[in-house]
Amino acid sequence: MSLGKKALLVVLSVILIDQIVKIYIKTHFNYGDSKEIFGWFVINFIENPGMAFGWVIGGSFGKLALSIFRILAIVAIGWYLVNIVKAKANTGLVICVALILAGAIGNILDSAFYGLIFDKGLIYDPLTREWQSYYGIAHLGHHGYAGFLKGSVVDMLYFPIIQNGHFPQWLPIWGGESFIFFHPTFNIADSSISIGVASIVLFQKRFFKHEN
Repeated sequence: MSLGKKALLVVLSVILIDQIVKIYIKTHFNYGDSKEIFGWFVINFIENPGMAFGWVIGGSFGKLALSIFRILAIVAIGWYLVNIVKAKANTGLVICVALILAGAIGNILDSAFYGLIFDKGLIYDPLTREWQSYYGIAHLGHHGYAGFLKGSVVDMLYFPIIQNGHFPQWLPIWGGESFIFFHPTFNIADSSISIGVASIVLFQKRFFKHEN
């Protein structure tokens, strides 16, 4: 299989799996529902109007600006991927960039289309200046809950590996306080981006051997 076909396979596979899981969760779970798979692995359905791992930026305008930025980032990453494939770069680097591209596309699909195809979702209330959750299970094929590029990203993966940890008393500011590790809820697209970026950092000497 050629390098280009490998990259395309990675991108399409990640997007397909990510969207299947998101649509299943959104159409089978009430907002806020949690289901423990193992003690350290929980399906926790939330929606995220902001960036990866539940980070939020302000308001409806911030949401739109983020969506536009994501599209520009996808174009730039896609251009870079095409060029490193043509240059016959290290296979590992190509796969990592493909993972990053797939994750970025996976999340922009939520932002672009979920507000149009689902009847319920997280929406911004300009009066309270807060994002409002909803009750019940969302359905496909009904009147949408938000405009193009204003949908919220579906998150569901939660790994509270340490659930009742405590910082040591001698630690400044947080000494004695409890914590949960790992606290953010995320999705497969987020994971794809994180794995791609982390792998490039870890194996950069191998990936960029010629440049070195």
